[in-house]
Amino acid sequence: MGSFWWVGPIPRARWIGVLALFMFSMAPQEPPGVPEDTLPENLPGEAPLGLLRIENVDPAELVQLGRMLFFDPVLSRDRTIACASCHRPESGFADNKALSFGVGGKQTLRNAPSLFNRAYGRSFMWDGRSKTLEEQVLLPIENKLEMDLPLDQAVERLRSEERYAKLFEANFNRLADRQGLALALASFVRRIFSADSPVDQFRAGDRQALSPAARSGLWLYESRGGCWRCHTGANFSDEKFHNTGVGVRDGVPEEGRFQVTLKEEERGAFKTPTLRGVATTAPYMHDGSLRTLEEVVEFYRAGGNTNENLDRSIAPIQMSDGDALNLVAFLRALSE
Repeated sequence: MGSFWWVGPIPRARWIGVLALFMFSMAPQEPPGVPEDTLPENLPGEAPLGLLRIENVDPAELVQLGRMLFFDPVLSRDRTIACASCHRPESGFADNKALSFGVGGKQTLRNAPSLFNRAYGRSFMWDGRSKTLEEQVLLPIENKLEMDLPLDQAVERLRSEERYAKLFEANFNRLADRQGLALALASFVRRIFSADSPVDQFRAGDRQALSPAARSGLWLYESRGGCWRCHTGANFSDEKFHNTGVGVRDGVPEEGRFQVTLKEEERGAFKTPTLRGVATTAPYMHDGSLRTLEEVVEFYRAGGNTNENLDRSIAPIQMSDGDALNLVAFLRALSE
């Protein structure tokens, strides 16, 4: 078993319906609440089959503190949401909505990515604006569309709560502070793994681990499908940024990585996500615009969306409908 932790004129009536839907999407929504922590009591310190060995494993006590904070709404302005509200264990530590809702029902700008295997990350966020996991975990706390709590206030809350005051003293020999908060949250996120899948077992020598369809999908992934060009390595991600045409409107891409580097050639480029656990993390892409794995495969089969910065590795892929189904079977096998 895989290791999860978890065209014609539009009638007036239809125009009214579309307008109502638009207005609903723009209106503040109810916060999503905080899911229950149903993870195993003891999280494994060693990476499962298929992943690289991790050096300098964080202490279990620090991981436990980060775990408490991850599921605690104390870090949001009105105490209604937690990190786990948008990175839900049952959804592969992603969100099951295209865009998440933060404090006051405000909608985020991008899809909440999965936290699987971020211990192997080289940069963080869809545009790579954070160089370390410790830097990244603090951003949602202050983001006004997410948890909307200044870090100074977050630290004061932790200092004023007896249980957290004791835990920070035990872990850091000091009062709660920004650095300790970042270290605790990052230590927990580094323990969120997805591996030991049928694909890993097949590669380790168990020839019966994959179904015939998934085996054919693996062959397609490794050959003319070209998926390996970006989804490469033990974590099925090159940790780089590519313009695949997602989010392009009238041939114009979103800013993407350009927002960080100001390099015109990186306009529209977004980080390659891992494929591990991918069957649990729908919807897909940085904008959540593709609802299913089948839609994702069809998007790449058609060659993405044309724009002047389209990655040169993105082009129409010759595959049959059966090939497409096999590729989806392979992706699902990475999530079992």
